[in-house]
Amino acid sequence: MTQPDTRPGRLPDLLALELLVAVAETGSLGQAAERFAISQPSASERMRTLERRLGVQLLYRSTAGSRLTPAGLVVTDWARDLLDRARAFTEGVAALKSEQAGRLRIAASLTLAEHLVPGWLTALRLNQPGLHVGLHVMNSSHVVEATRRDDADLGFIETPSVPHDLRSATVGRDRLVVVTAPDHPWASRRTPLSGPVLSATPLLLREAGSGTRETLKQALHTYGGPAEPALELGATAPLRSAAVGGAAPAVLSRLAVADDLTAGRLVEIPVDDELRPHLARVLRAVWPARRDLSAPAMSLLTIARAADRAWQTARHDT
Repeated sequence: MTQPDTRPGRLPDLLALELLVAVAETGSLGQAAERFAISQPSASERMRTLERRLGVQLLYRSTAGSRLTPAGLVVTDWARDLLDRARAFTEGVAALKSEQAGRLRIAASLTLAEHLVPGWLTALRLNQPGLHVGLHVMNSSHVVEATRRDDADLGFIETPSVPHDLRSATVGRDRLVVVTAPDHPWASRRTPLSGPVLSATPLLLREAGSGTRETLKQALHTYGGPAEPALELGATAPLRSAAVGGAAPAVLSRLAVADDLTAGRLVEIPVDDELRPHLARVLRAVWPARRDLSAPAMSLLTIARAADRAWQTARHDT
């Protein structure tokens, strides 16, 4: 027999112990291997490794099958007790996981947090009234980093692209619009804005790293990108106020300025056919590709996607 492994702290392989118990019950290493859907050579190697680790011969092997040695009988009884404790350990961890499933951490970009996430959370609360939800509002680039660090179970972003290490799902649609005060010269334009004109104009803009800014940057890439902003802020509300006051044109989310457009406080300036498609954007949920979503996160994602499908259907019907 090979020399035993005498290194301290070497715990036995639980699958090998399960195999040992199965051999005792079936009288065959081959049948034990079938029980755990592994090959007989693999099962045999695991048993030899267990014997080396314990320094005890556990099985008599022959062409007629395998049977336990006297030492194997004793070890098998101990193994049953250890496996019962291991299963209790697994069930305890599952219970802890179930407790954690009662908490949901969300990171969302400003546009989504203001205009879409509250409705989704209301629907989620109706389905899971005991769920505690934490929402952190930040720009899209920070949402990406929060999900990467596992500081958020689910993130919502509005950037044109998704990093390769994140999985994503569409939860909404939006578009950027150029808006001005009603008395701004652009409000009486007879021709749509072109990319070169918009690119050359100092605008009221969200900060770098926001989904709005990144979408505009990509849309105007062919024309050299946006000009130096007339005003740059990390929130939409003061930019809307500045646009209403006539400070300069703004490029903002259609969701964010819908009420201002309806009330006539702002006017949407049409853009030409070449630029318009580049201002449309997809709103996405993101999470690390290396892990699956928790049950609460999956529930919220299902609600968000259902709301998007309903909006699409209503839009096509009208």
